[in-house]
Amino acid sequence: MNDQHPSGLQTGYPDARPRALSVSELNRQARHLLESSFMQVWVEGEISGLSRPSSGHWYFTLKDEKCQIRCAMFRGANRRLRSAPRDGDQIRIRGKVTLYENRGDFQIIVEHLEPAGLGQLQQAFEALKMKLQAEGLFDPARKKPVPTTPRHIGVITSPTGAAIHDILTVLARRCPAIPVTLYPTAVQGQAATAEIVGAIERAQAHGVADVLIIGRGGGSLEDLWCFNEEAVARAIAACPIATVSAVGHEVDVSISDFVADLRAPTPSAAAEKVSPDQREWLARLDGQSTRLAQATDRYLQRQHTRLEHLSARLRDPRRELQEKAQRMDELDTRLHRSLKQRLEAHRVRTGHLQQRLAMQSPRRALDTAGERVQQLDERLAKAFQSRLQHQQEQLQHIAQNLQLVSPLATLGRGYSIVRDDDNTIVRNAEQLSPGQTIRAHFGQGNVSAEVTEINSNNDKLLTIE
Repeated sequence: MNDQHPSGLQTGYPDARPRALSVSELNRQARHLLESSFMQVWVEGEISGLSRPSSGHWYFTLKDEKCQIRCAMFRGANRRLRSAPRDGDQIRIRGKVTLYENRGDFQIIVEHLEPAGLGQLQQAFEALKMKLQAEGLFDPARKKPVPTTPRHIGVITSPTGAAIHDILTVLARRCPAIPVTLYPTAVQGQAATAEIVGAIERAQAHGVADVLIIGRGGGSLEDLWCFNEEAVARAIAACPIATVSAVGHEVDVSISDFVADLRAPTPSAAAEKVSPDQREWLARLDGQSTRLAQATDRYLQRQHTRLEHLSARLRDPRRELQEKAQRMDELDTRLHRSLKQRLEAHRVRTGHLQQRLAMQSPRRALDTAGERVQQLDERLAKAFQSRLQHQQEQLQHIAQNLQLVSPLATLGRGYSIVRDDDNTIVRNAEQLSPGQTIRAHFGQGNVSAEVTEINSNNDKLLTIE
């Protein structure tokens, strides 16, 4: 019986030996063991030794500070990537752990590859999206209408990128008359966020553009990340100018797309959305020109027909003038006849009025009135004389009667009038008192006396001195 040395070498002993595995069998069993133990894994590391043969498959080594592992990504999987990785890139892969049996190499069959940190970026993207959406920055009601025929277009992008070239090419083809102003900025990297915000502020201060195209060409999520920054999103939302976001390719979606007033899948599409097609305008103008020419022809035809009708109705102006001259002669004759008749009627009426005036001349009335005045004057003189004589006679009679009752006549017969100090006529002796001064008026003159004695008997006289 042969014995077997632990090293696998045969000895001279006749002991039974266990069956040895071939290398292929061992590698196969190891492959099955690995694949059953690691159904699917995510691994992160630095790419190294990238090889891309003509078959379309990719082969590279994924390493960290201490270890490395071989990786293979076949053509069907790497076609889904927008761009190929490069040596030195930090990547994150998803795949199956296996063994390449032919060489016994431990490796990973990569099914998905993305830059390292993509998961964190995606989480940040979703968190900012939810935050701004909750604030209403994505609300369609707050979005401004984008003019279909802008007076001036502003473009915020890199001056050296493909985006500005695509935009200018489209605008030159569709409507080259619209002026365009470029507000240059970086569109990737750490400084891009502040530069994009500054470019938006410069466009507002410039005040010429009525629509802004903000964007860049395609790239990885990291390349486009500046358009997912909150500062850029808020600057776009606060911009009073209508904004169009054109970031990356059709499959790329950024926060700027949600905030802007309009999203375009590419910069070229943005230029088409904000510019009218001059070919459509020219076609429309051609149609309107044709309709205008047809309408003009119809109008001219109607006017020509109307002119012909008017020309047929129009008389020879010389004939018209002759008729007018004849009519004027007739009117002139009638005018002279009418004037002559009216003058004759006025002459006859004037003669009648003169006769009536002569018959009613005021001179005759004045002569008659003069004679009447003379007669009245004579009558007035006679009546005045007669009245004056009658009044004189009455006055003489009254004077005679007055003389009969005049106190002077009585005084003239020896009587007197006595007055006291108060010039009151004394009618009774009892009105006086001894010592009182009295005045006596006679027919001729008066005297003053003092009362010395008073006797109230009628047969006794008043004694005075």
